[in-house]
Amino acid sequence: MSASERRSAARTAVVWEALRDVLSTPGDVLDIGGGTGGFAVGVAELGHRVSVVDPSPDALAALGRRADERGVADRVTGQQGDLSSLLDIASPGSADVVLCHGVLEVVEDPAAALATIADVLRPGGTLSLLVAQRHAAVLAKAMAGHFQQARAMLESQPGDDVPATRGGTNRGGRRFTAEEITALLTGAGFEVTAVHGIRVFADLVPGALLDAEPRAAQALVELEQAVAERSEYLPLATQVHVLARR
Repeated sequence: MSASERRSAARTAVVWEALRDVLSTPGDVLDIGGGTGGFAVGVAELGHRVSVVDPSPDALAALGRRADERGVADRVTGQQGDLSSLLDIASPGSADVVLCHGVLEVVEDPAAALATIADVLRPGGTLSLLVAQRHAAVLAKAMAGHFQQARAMLESQPGDDVPATRGGTNRGGRRFTAEEITALLTGAGFEVTAVHGIRVFADLVPGALLDAEPRAAQALVELEQAVAERSEYLPLATQVHVLARR
């Protein structure tokens, strides 16, 4: 496993832990932008019926293969689409849980997107939302020597689009603070039940350390889990994970 995969594992472990109770009873799960099923197939293995909506036909084909290999093809379906066409794919009130991880950053209207998600959730249903966090992005730009980009991001307004970094290290898109995303969710009729900082340390740890020390990756996961709900570390988190009830 590479250093980047270990970093990804640190993020995934915290999100899985946060969703433990939410996913304890099998139901209908909608994964928006779920791609090749890295998360969705694991959810299906817990007994849930999972529908993945993604704009990429190649990703959906890979999803089908992964679900088949893991023996859950009967509980996983893939449909081509995105948030703008969600109500053409998913019926109102049809989902017990909606996963929206790394998608809200690139939609045209985040508030409208959250309202659409609220429509497809059943009353009492839960949204798992994962978004890029603005404070940490400023720090990352500065540490990489991109001082002008860091300053521009620092002075950006809530939800402003951030241009892609030259060289492809950042695909662009919006960045949110925990306060901003909480306000958007409240405005869409959600009740925020939990906020977690994701990848507080993972992106700061040298890859060479993760490659050289076999036990470092697990220790990193445990550290990330320990600080995920501590508000003083939230501004350092690369991503913010929010659970919100319809």
